[in-house]
Amino acid sequence: MNKTHITTKTISAHIVNGFVTGGIGGNPAGVVLDADELNENEMLRIAANIGLSETAFVSSSETEGVKLDFFTPNRRIAHCGHATVATFSYLAELGRVCEGDTSKETVDGPRKISIKKGAAYMEQLAPKYRLPRDWEKDDVTKADLLESLGLTESELDGSPILVNTGNSFIVVGVKEGATLSDLKPNFDLISGISEKLDLIGYYVFTTDRNATNKDAITRMFAPRYAIEEESATGMAAGPLACVLRDFLDIKKETFQIEQGQFMEPASPSLIRVELAVENGEIQNLMAGGNGKVSKSLSIDY
Repeated sequence: MNKTHITTKTISAHIVNGFVTGGIGGNPAGVVLDADELNENEMLRIAANIGLSETAFVSSSETEGVKLDFFTPNRRIAHCGHATVATFSYLAELGRVCEGDTSKETVDGPRKISIKKGAAYMEQLAPKYRLPRDWEKDDVTKADLLESLGLTESELDGSPILVNTGNSFIVVGVKEGATLSDLKPNFDLISGISEKLDLIGYYVFTTDRNATNKDAITRMFAPRYAIEEESATGMAAGPLACVLRDFLDIKKETFQIEQGQFMEPASPSLIRVELAVENGEIQNLMAGGNGKVSKSLSIDY
Protein backbone atom coordinates (compact mmCIF):
# COMPACT_ATOMS: atom_id res chain seq x y z
CA MET A 1 0.00 0.00 0.00
CA ASN A 2 1.32 3.42 -0.95
CA LYS A 3 1.37 5.99 1.78
CA THR A 4 1.19 9.69 1.18
CA HIS A 5 3.86 11.62 2.98
CA ILE A 6 3.17 15.26 3.77
CA THR A 7 6.39 17.19 4.07
CA THR A 8 6.39 20.02 6.55
CA LYS A 9 8.97 22.71 6.90
CA THR A 10 9.93 24.66 9.98
CA ILE A 11 10.85 28.30 10.30
CA SER A 12 11.93 30.50 13.20
CA ALA A 13 9.59 33.28 14.30
CA HIS A 14 9.87 35.92 16.97
CA ILE A 15 7.12 37.44 19.08
CA VAL A 16 7.81 41.14 19.52
CA ASN A 17 5.49 43.50 21.38
CA GLY A 18 5.03 46.84 19.61
CA PHE A 19 4.17 50.07 21.45
CA VAL A 20 5.22 48.87 24.90
CA THR A 21 5.08 51.44 27.67
CA GLY A 22 7.58 51.26 30.50
CA GLY A 23 8.85 47.99 29.05
CA ILE A 24 5.50 46.21 29.50
CA GLY A 25 2.26 45.68 27.61
CA GLY A 26 2.12 46.52 23.95
CA ASN A 27 0.69 44.51 21.08
CA PRO A 28 2.44 41.25 20.13
CA ALA A 29 3.30 40.71 16.47
CA GLY A 30 4.97 37.82 14.75
CA VAL A 31 8.24 38.71 13.03
CA VAL A 32 9.82 36.32 10.53
CA LEU A 33 13.28 37.32 9.32
CA ASP A 34 14.93 36.34 6.02
CA ALA A 35 11.61 35.44 4.40
CA ASP A 36 12.79 35.88 0.79
CA GLU A 37 12.04 32.29 -0.24
CA LEU A 38 8.50 32.19 1.15
CA ASN A 39 5.51 32.49 -1.17
CA GLU A 40 2.20 34.11 -0.27
CA ASN A 41 0.43 30.86 0.68
CA GLU A 42 3.31 29.87 2.93
CA MET A 43 3.30 33.25 4.64
CA LEU A 44 -0.44 32.97 5.23
CA ARG A 45 -0.07 29.49 6.75
CA ILE A 46 2.74 30.66 9.02
CA ALA A 47 0.71 33.69 10.14
CA ALA A 48 -2.27 31.44 10.87
CA ASN A 49 -0.08 29.06 12.88
CA ILE A 50 1.44 31.92 14.88
CA GLY A 51 -2.14 33.07 15.55
CA LEU A 52 -1.46 36.71 16.39
CA SER A 53 -3.38 39.62 14.88
CA GLU A 54 -0.51 40.36 12.46
CA THR A 55 2.77 38.80 11.39
CA ALA A 56 5.45 40.67 9.45
CA PHE A 57 7.72 38.88 6.99
CA VAL A 58 11.08 40.57 6.38
CA SER A 59 12.91 40.13 3.10
CA SER A 60 15.41 42.08 1.03
CA SER A 61 14.38 45.01 -1.15
CA GLU A 62 16.03 46.39 -4.25
CA THR A 63 14.73 49.91 -3.59
CA GLU A 64 14.09 50.31 0.18
CA GLY A 65 15.73 49.35 3.48
CA VAL A 66 13.73 46.12 3.71
CA LYS A 67 10.59 44.59 2.26
CA LEU A 68 7.72 43.82 4.65
CA ASP A 69 4.73 41.59 3.93
CA PHE A 70 1.95 41.61 6.53
CA PHE A 71 -0.59 38.87 7.17
CA THR A 72 -3.41 38.46 9.67
CA PRO A 73 -4.50 34.88 10.41
CA ASN A 74 -6.83 34.96 7.41
CA ARG A 75 -5.53 37.43 4.81
CA ARG A 76 -2.85 39.80 3.59
CA ILE A 77 -2.95 43.39 4.84
CA ALA A 78 -1.15 46.34 3.21
CA HIS A 79 0.28 47.92 6.37
CA CYS A 80 0.40 47.24 10.08
CA GLY A 81 1.59 49.77 12.62
CA HIS A 82 2.43 47.60 15.61
CA ALA A 83 4.06 44.92 13.45
CA THR A 84 6.16 47.60 11.73
CA VAL A 85 7.24 49.05 15.08
CA ALA A 86 7.94 45.56 16.40
CA THR A 87 9.97 44.61 13.33
CA PHE A 88 12.12 47.72 13.09
CA SER A 89 12.70 47.85 16.85
CA TYR A 90 13.97 44.26 16.63
CA LEU A 91 16.08 45.01 13.54
CA ALA A 92 17.61 47.97 15.41
CA GLU A 93 18.36 45.71 18.39
CA LEU A 94 20.08 43.24 16.05
CA GLY A 95 22.06 46.05 14.37
CA ARG A 96 20.44 45.42 10.99
CA VAL A 97 19.17 49.02 10.85
CA CYS A 98 20.81 52.10 12.34
CA GLU A 99 19.62 55.24 14.10
CA GLY A 100 18.06 57.65 11.62
CA ASP A 101 15.94 57.21 8.50
CA THR A 102 15.34 54.05 6.53
CA SER A 103 12.27 52.71 4.67
CA LYS A 104 10.02 49.73 4.04
CA GLU A 105 8.75 48.36 0.75
CA THR A 106 5.12 47.16 0.91
CA VAL A 107 2.47 46.02 -1.55
CA ASP A 108 1.07 49.56 -1.28
CA GLY A 109 4.35 51.31 -2.05
CA PRO A 110 7.29 52.52 0.04
CA ARG A 111 7.02 54.20 3.44
CA LYS A 112 9.63 56.13 5.39
CA ILE A 113 10.79 54.66 8.70
CA SER A 114 12.73 56.55 11.39
CA ILE A 115 14.67 55.02 14.26
CA LYS A 116 14.92 57.36 17.25
CA LYS A 117 16.76 56.04 20.33
CA GLY A 118 15.68 52.52 19.42
CA ALA A 119 12.02 53.45 18.93
CA ALA A 120 10.60 52.97 15.43
CA TYR A 121 8.32 55.41 13.62
CA MET A 122 6.52 54.78 10.33
CA GLU A 123 5.19 57.17 7.76
CA GLN A 124 1.51 57.48 6.93
CA LEU A 125 -0.09 59.58 4.20
CA ALA A 126 -2.10 62.78 4.43
CA PRO A 127 -5.60 61.97 5.70
CA LYS A 128 -8.61 61.53 3.45
CA TYR A 129 -11.96 61.90 5.21
CA ARG A 130 -15.45 60.54 4.53
CA LEU A 131 -18.34 61.68 6.74
CA PRO A 132 -21.46 59.56 7.40
CA ARG A 133 -23.37 61.20 4.54
CA ASP A 134 -20.66 59.88 2.21
CA TRP A 135 -21.23 56.29 3.35
CA GLU A 136 -24.83 56.08 2.23
CA LYS A 137 -23.95 55.17 -1.35
CA ASP A 138 -22.30 52.07 0.18
CA ASP A 139 -25.51 51.25 2.06
CA VAL A 140 -24.17 52.25 5.50
CA THR A 141 -25.74 54.86 7.80
CA LYS A 142 -24.69 56.43 11.09
CA ALA A 143 -27.57 54.51 12.70
CA ASP A 144 -25.99 51.26 11.47
CA LEU A 145 -22.69 52.26 13.04
CA LEU A 146 -24.33 53.14 16.37
CA GLU A 147 -26.18 49.83 16.42
CA SER A 148 -22.95 47.90 15.78
CA LEU A 149 -21.39 49.47 18.90
CA GLY A 150 -24.50 49.63 21.08
CA LEU A 151 -24.17 53.42 21.31
CA THR A 152 -26.69 56.25 21.30
CA GLU A 153 -26.24 59.56 19.51
CA SER A 154 -26.02 61.37 22.86
CA GLU A 155 -22.94 59.35 23.85
CA LEU A 156 -20.93 60.49 20.84
CA ASP A 157 -18.24 63.16 20.95
CA GLY A 158 -18.57 64.68 17.50
CA SER A 159 -19.39 62.79 14.32
CA PRO A 160 -17.87 59.43 13.40
CA ILE A 161 -15.44 59.89 10.51
CA LEU A 162 -13.94 57.43 8.04
CA VAL A 163 -10.23 58.26 7.75
CA ASN A 164 -7.63 56.84 5.38
CA THR A 165 -3.90 57.47 5.86
CA GLY A 166 -2.94 54.28 4.02
CA ASN A 167 -5.64 52.03 5.49
CA SER A 168 -9.24 52.96 6.28
CA PHE A 169 -10.72 53.14 9.78
CA ILE A 170 -13.87 54.66 11.18
CA VAL A 171 -12.85 56.87 14.10
CA VAL A 172 -15.60 57.17 16.71
CA GLY A 173 -15.41 59.56 19.68
CA VAL A 174 -17.37 59.02 22.90
CA LYS A 175 -17.73 61.53 25.70
CA GLU A 176 -16.96 59.35 28.71
CA GLY A 177 -14.36 56.77 29.60
CA ALA A 178 -17.04 54.59 31.18
CA THR A 179 -18.83 54.38 27.84
CA LEU A 180 -15.62 53.27 26.13
CA SER A 181 -14.89 50.71 28.85
CA ASP A 182 -18.42 49.26 28.75
CA LEU A 183 -18.78 48.94 24.96
CA LYS A 184 -20.51 45.79 23.75
CA PRO A 185 -19.51 45.58 20.08
CA ASN A 186 -21.53 43.43 17.70
CA PHE A 187 -18.75 41.84 15.69
CA ASP A 188 -21.02 40.50 12.94
CA LEU A 189 -22.40 43.98 12.29
CA ILE A 190 -18.94 45.58 12.47
CA SER A 191 -17.59 43.01 10.02
CA GLY A 192 -20.45 43.66 7.58
CA ILE A 193 -19.98 47.43 7.70
CA SER A 194 -16.21 47.01 7.38
CA GLU A 195 -16.74 44.91 4.26
CA LYS A 196 -19.05 47.46 2.68
CA LEU A 197 -16.72 50.39 3.39
CA ASP A 198 -13.45 48.44 2.92
CA LEU A 199 -12.29 49.17 6.47
CA ILE A 200 -9.66 47.58 8.63
CA GLY A 201 -12.04 48.30 11.50
CA TYR A 202 -13.25 50.81 14.08
CA TYR A 203 -11.11 52.98 16.37
CA VAL A 204 -13.22 54.19 19.29
CA PHE A 205 -11.73 56.83 21.59
CA THR A 206 -12.34 59.32 24.36
CA THR A 207 -10.46 62.38 25.55
CA ASP A 208 -12.20 62.12 28.96
CA ARG A 209 -9.67 63.28 31.56
CA ASN A 210 -11.16 60.83 34.07
CA ALA A 211 -9.97 58.01 31.79
CA THR A 212 -6.55 59.17 30.57
CA ASN A 213 -3.85 61.77 31.11
CA LYS A 214 -2.75 61.41 27.48
CA ASP A 215 -4.41 62.98 24.44
CA ALA A 216 -6.82 60.05 24.03
CA ILE A 217 -7.47 56.48 25.10
CA THR A 218 -8.84 54.00 22.58
CA ARG A 219 -10.19 50.59 21.61
CA MET A 220 -9.85 48.96 18.18
CA PHE A 221 -12.16 46.33 16.65
CA ALA A 222 -11.39 44.58 13.35
CA PRO A 223 -13.41 41.35 13.07
CA ARG A 224 -13.23 41.50 9.26
CA TYR A 225 -9.55 40.61 9.69
CA ALA A 226 -10.16 38.02 12.43
CA ILE A 227 -9.22 40.58 15.11
CA GLU A 228 -11.97 41.18 17.64
CA GLU A 229 -9.85 43.64 19.62
CA GLU A 230 -6.16 44.49 19.74
CA SER A 231 -4.04 46.40 22.18
CA ALA A 232 -2.14 48.81 19.90
CA THR A 233 -2.86 49.95 16.35
CA GLY A 234 -0.42 52.42 14.85
CA MET A 235 -2.26 52.59 11.54
CA ALA A 236 -5.39 53.71 13.45
CA ALA A 237 -3.65 56.07 15.87
CA GLY A 238 -2.48 58.15 12.89
CA PRO A 239 -6.04 58.75 11.66
CA LEU A 240 -7.15 59.55 15.22
CA ALA A 241 -4.44 62.21 15.61
CA CYS A 242 -5.67 63.79 12.36
CA VAL A 243 -9.25 63.83 13.67
CA LEU A 244 -8.14 65.36 16.98
CA ARG A 245 -6.46 68.20 15.13
CA ASP A 246 -8.82 68.76 12.20
CA PHE A 247 -12.21 68.06 13.83
CA LEU A 248 -11.76 68.46 17.59
CA ASP A 249 -9.59 71.55 17.07
CA ILE A 250 -6.68 70.33 19.21
CA LYS A 251 -4.01 72.29 17.36
CA LYS A 252 -1.01 70.20 18.30
CA GLU A 253 1.50 68.40 16.11
CA THR A 254 2.44 65.61 18.53
CA PHE A 255 -0.10 63.31 20.19
CA GLN A 256 0.19 60.48 22.69
CA ILE A 257 -2.50 57.83 22.43
CA GLU A 258 -3.20 54.99 24.88
CA GLN A 259 -4.74 51.65 23.95
CA GLY A 260 -5.17 48.19 25.45
CA GLN A 261 -6.15 49.17 29.00
CA PHE A 262 -9.75 47.98 28.58
CA MET A 263 -8.88 44.54 27.23
CA GLU A 264 -9.08 41.33 29.27
CA PRO A 265 -6.32 40.90 30.26
CA ALA A 266 -5.18 44.50 29.96
CA SER A 267 -2.11 45.18 27.82
CA PRO A 268 -1.37 48.92 28.11
CA SER A 269 0.20 50.47 25.03
CA LEU A 270 1.43 53.92 24.10
CA ILE A 271 1.54 55.26 20.53
CA ARG A 272 3.17 58.56 19.62
CA VAL A 273 2.02 60.39 16.49
CA GLU A 274 3.92 63.30 14.94
CA LEU A 275 2.03 65.32 12.31
CA ALA A 276 3.75 67.25 9.54
CA VAL A 277 1.59 70.37 9.10
CA GLU A 278 2.04 73.00 6.40
CA ASN A 279 -0.25 76.02 5.92
CA GLY A 280 -2.66 74.49 8.40
CA GLU A 281 -2.99 71.18 6.53
CA ILE A 282 -1.60 67.78 7.51
CA GLN A 283 0.86 66.66 4.82
CA ASN A 284 1.82 63.30 6.35
CA LEU A 285 2.57 61.81 9.74
CA MET A 286 4.85 59.45 11.62
CA ALA A 287 3.41 57.01 14.18
CA GLY A 288 5.69 55.02 16.41
CA GLY A 289 6.88 53.70 19.71
CA ASN A 290 9.05 51.09 21.37
CA GLY A 291 9.21 47.35 20.84
CA LYS A 292 10.33 44.47 23.05
CA VAL A 293 11.02 40.84 22.15
CA SER A 294 9.02 38.43 24.30
CA LYS A 295 10.00 35.03 22.86
CA SER A 296 11.17 33.04 19.84
CA LEU A 297 9.60 29.84 18.53
CA SER A 298 9.64 27.35 15.68
CA ILE A 299 6.64 27.24 13.36
CA ASP A 300 5.67 24.36 11.07
CA TYR A 301 4.08 25.22 7.73
